[in-house]
Amino acid sequence: MSVEGSAIFSTATVEPNVSRRSASFSPSIWGDHFLSYATDSMETSDKAEHKKLKEEVKRELMANINKPSQTLDFIDAIQRVGISYHFEIEIDEILREMYRSHCDFDNGDDDDHHHNDLYAISLKFRLLRQQGYKISCDVFGKFKNSQDTILWLIELDFAKKLPFARDRVIECYFWILGVYFEPEYFLARRMLTKVIAMTSVIDDIYDVYGTPEELELFTDAIERWEITAVDQLPEYMKVTYKALLDVYTEIEENMVSEERSYRVYYAKEAMKNQVRAYCLESKWFHQKHTPTMEEYMAVALVTSAYAMLEATSFVGMGHVVTKDSFDWLFRGPKILKASEIICRLMDDIVSHKFEQKRGHVASSIECYMKQHGTTEQETVHEFRKQVTDAWKDVNEEFLHPTAVPMPLLTRMLNLARVIDVVYKDEDGYTNAGTALKDLVSAILIDPVTM
Repeated sequence: MSVEGSAIFSTATVEPNVSRRSASFSPSIWGDHFLSYATDSMETSDKAEHKKLKEEVKRELMANINKPSQTLDFIDAIQRVGISYHFEIEIDEILREMYRSHCDFDNGDDDDHHHNDLYAISLKFRLLRQQGYKISCDVFGKFKNSQDTILWLIELDFAKKLPFARDRVIECYFWILGVYFEPEYFLARRMLTKVIAMTSVIDDIYDVYGTPEELELFTDAIERWEITAVDQLPEYMKVTYKALLDVYTEIEENMVSEERSYRVYYAKEAMKNQVRAYCLESKWFHQKHTPTMEEYMAVALVTSAYAMLEATSFVGMGHVVTKDSFDWLFRGPKILKASEIICRLMDDIVSHKFEQKRGHVASSIECYMKQHGTTEQETVHEFRKQVTDAWKDVNEEFLHPTAVPMPLLTRMLNLARVIDVVYKDEDGYTNAGTALKDLVSAILIDPVTM
């Protein structure tokens, strides 16, 4: 029976007529490499070194317990490299104490801005939740301020109430994000975003929509800067005027609480200068007046909005700004003049054809061509040289000793950098659906790939 059974089994398992595929899998790329390692091959000296390193990491972990942001960064690092299982007791002790005390990030920390740092708050939230502690998502409430700006603008509904104006809410936020992205400037960023959004609407009122009579009334209202002035305005201007006063009232409330209300005066004066210049340009347009290059630039450097935005950017910047900082800015330092030239000439080079087609005061291009008898190409070439020289002046102002603290100069530099981005090859702000769209998406929408 056993012989017969073996024969039957052998016959049943042989399938000479079956066709099978072969994937031709490649052999292991490692060969016998890992077979040479024994599981307990660690030398005694290696074990001693590992124990020493483990104790060093433990000491480092516990040494920064009074510096929460650094401690959380360290916990995150050792978890990511896969060695946190060595320190489970210590990690749980640290996180349990943080949860119990609801520790502020700036309590005993070297960096006083961590309580406003979205990264630090997010890390604390994730690590505590990951450890099983029920930390509330309300810790993210303070970061709704940036969303409040958007913005606030949506609630104003300018797109429907003022359909003639450019709807560039997101582009405005992108613009100011280029001025200061640092966590400690979240308040300044929020205020300046609102101001630049209002300025864009006001610019379009003077450039596109308002009649000479209406613009005189609006200019007078801003000079007076009081809510009763709204009664003299047409309805579309009332919407803008009320929103403008509300923005500066909000700024003032923030500054009063920080005992820096004197700064709002400078911000308002800068806006008044801005509107006066808008009004004069509007008069030139309606009078069909082409000014000389010198006459034009004296006004157009102001309407570039650079000085106004710069003054406003100082308002929310903390102790680094003093009254002397504003006085220095209002005296028109070289870096301001150079930055205004960069802004005005780059803007005019790429936008003048469109603006002249729709009806606009003569730009620097038309003024220079008329005064000097040059072609457009020659004029653009000359202006690009002037922009290059202006950048040299900006760079020079950063050499020590500087007239004001470096953070203030950096805001001025960053404003000029944004101009270079937005107006390098086209009017990216007006034509926001082209190159600027990709930049906004890259910064605010698309995920970062590692």
